[in-house]
Amino acid sequence: MSDTPPAAPPADTLATRVGALLRRPQVPAVAGWSVVSRLPVYLMSLATVLVVREQGGSFAQAGLTSALYTAGMAVGGPLVARRLDRAGRRPVLLATGLLYPAALAALAWGTRPGGWAQLVVAALAGIALPPANACMRSLWARLPLSDTERDTAYLWEAVLAEVLVIGAPLMLAALMLAGSAALALTVVAALGGTGALGLALVRLPTGTDPAPSAERRDLLGPLRSPAMLALTAVMASCAVPIGLLTLAIPAFVAAHGSPGGTGAVYACWGVGSALGAVWLGRSQSDVPAPTRFPRLVLAYALGTGLTLTATSQPLLALALALGGAPIALVSAVEMTLVGAVADGRSLAEAFTWASLASVLGDAVGQQAGGLLVEPVGARGVFAVAFGAALAAAALAFACRPLLTRATTAPAAPDATSDATPAAIATPSDATAATVTEPERTA
Repeated sequence: MSDTPPAAPPADTLATRVGALLRRPQVPAVAGWSVVSRLPVYLMSLATVLVVREQGGSFAQAGLTSALYTAGMAVGGPLVARRLDRAGRRPVLLATGLLYPAALAALAWGTRPGGWAQLVVAALAGIALPPANACMRSLWARLPLSDTERDTAYLWEAVLAEVLVIGAPLMLAALMLAGSAALALTVVAALGGTGALGLALVRLPTGTDPAPSAERRDLLGPLRSPAMLALTAVMASCAVPIGLLTLAIPAFVAAHGSPGGTGAVYACWGVGSALGAVWLGRSQSDVPAPTRFPRLVLAYALGTGLTLTATSQPLLALALALGGAPIALVSAVEMTLVGAVADGRSLAEAFTWASLASVLGDAVGQQAGGLLVEPVGARGVFAVAFGAALAAAALAFACRPLLTRATTAPAAPDATSDATPAAIATPSDATAATVTEPERTA
């Protein structure tokens, strides 16, 4: 009989669970292409501003071009996602994967500031943005995964968003060192289009893609569900403090040090969120997502209040890093709830509405912050952000019964019920629990 002690089981960390997830069949390809396809999402508004300025346009012209690109995303996003749900992944991603880089190349090389063509092409590019976020998140809901693996996938999505928020602008800066802003924009757009084409052509298990449907739906689509409507309201409320802080942070840094340090302070915010997901997300919980959600939003609200304790630039960076720890977790559980309460036939559209809710809340916060930062100062805006975050937490607790009923009600049978494959049980499911996270960007 050997005296060698049995090997210790591997530590249950986020990296271990993500590694196991990415070893599943078809998952590495679809996840990899989705990362490439989402690179433009986090920097293209900035890139269009830089291109217009490089072309000799004014800041007003650059702002209008960027605003029309963003407006195109907001208007076209739900429509493209609805088409994705009806026609399937492949035709929509193939079309947008070709049209999007072509439109941005035309903007960079074939139009000039002040001309109507540039404005039209900017709006068209926004509409044609490949729906990679919505597509991938709806695929996570449909892929044959266990509940634990699915929750890990959503946590991976939240951490990836933080990494891209930090890393994508750095990639743009590196490309601009090697060439012009127009060349950088073209390269990034081409990468995004290539990623969309790759995501379209990946072969997935039978039943993962919903069957094409000609069913007509009303304008609101998934928002007809009271639970989905309540969830998007909470998500928009959670994003308002993000927008407020976006204006208050540079004002605080300018008053307590060099304005050049603003970028480093912002980076601490994103790093804190990513590390919070890695650290706090490693221990799974048996608490259902509708119960866990308001608790995480409350933790996020209390973290927002840490900014009121900052008296210097380094202390603000520390407060944001610590206070931002729950952000990715809030986003992850939001995705879990969207996948649970939305109709399985309109998952991509549901995830798009959820992202737009966060974008709208962030925009409201930025507008309010811009109006408040001069009369009340950065610290006053910090206080307003804290109050808004507490209000979001109160709304989350108020919506908990509705979300609980929506996630526990038996699914109604329908003709497309076979489009969502059953979860594959794993040996660890008997003992493993679930972890399931406001996005700062769409």
